[in-house]
Amino acid sequence: MDNVCSLADKAQKIRRHIIRMIGDAGVGHPGGCLSGVEIVTALYFVVMRVRPEEPKWPDRDRFILSKGHASALLYGVLAERGYFTVDELATFRRPWSKLAGHPDMNKVPGVDMTTGSLGQGLSVANGIAIAAKYDGRDSRVYILLGDGEVQEGQVWEAAMSAAHYRLDNVTAFIDRNGLQIDGPTEKVMGVEPLADKWRCFGWHVIEIDGHDYRQILDAVDEARKVEGKPTMVIARTLKGKGVCFMEGKVEWHGKAPAGDLYEQAKRELGCE
Repeated sequence: MDNVCSLADKAQKIRRHIIRMIGDAGVGHPGGCLSGVEIVTALYFVVMRVRPEEPKWPDRDRFILSKGHASALLYGVLAERGYFTVDELATFRRPWSKLAGHPDMNKVPGVDMTTGSLGQGLSVANGIAIAAKYDGRDSRVYILLGDGEVQEGQVWEAAMSAAHYRLDNVTAFIDRNGLQIDGPTEKVMGVEPLADKWRCFGWHVIEIDGHDYRQILDAVDEARKVEGKPTMVIARTLKGKGVCFMEGKVEWHGKAPAGDLYEQAKRELGCE
């Protein structure tokens, strides 16, 4: 799928899945799921070499959702990509379900790393990338971090490591929506100048609109051409994108819509 209009249609379906999963379960993280939809959709439907019918294919590209609390985003994409049925999304966060609040690589087909404890995903991505080089595979590793997550110290240790080992098969995205669970990132623990920090740590840095498919795909193409260093894509996004009362509102970081607001969210997204 290389048609931007087709990607937009797919993204809208995934947004509907996210709202239904979280609304029906009564728990979840809609804000950061909705802000990352275009990035993860573009990766799974255009960029990454994967085989949903063979989730453990050794030569596949890998994706790590470092901000694991946005699991509904990953589940929606994986279901649309064919790793499991869309009907299974209705089990999200149920006690017996494999679709838990954080993705589990031992239970969910297509999940390449169990995540949830913030700050650890990039370290894992580095390990996978090193192993790929050691094994002579041309697999690439993609990772999505939250902008609140980069306040974690381990992220910067991993940043140094990726540059030191010249991991040009790592492409990371930061979902830069400006809000974390406790408020604006710049008030809680300022991370700017974010691009300069990554450059100082030895990364190739690209800044884009994280809701613009062409910019996302161009960034990936640029990253593929970079030799000897990892690439960080800082993607400016809108938390809660697609649901008017959630957009830019920190209170929807980890709260499910209920009652009339749930019905409004479904109407805005065109849920049947």
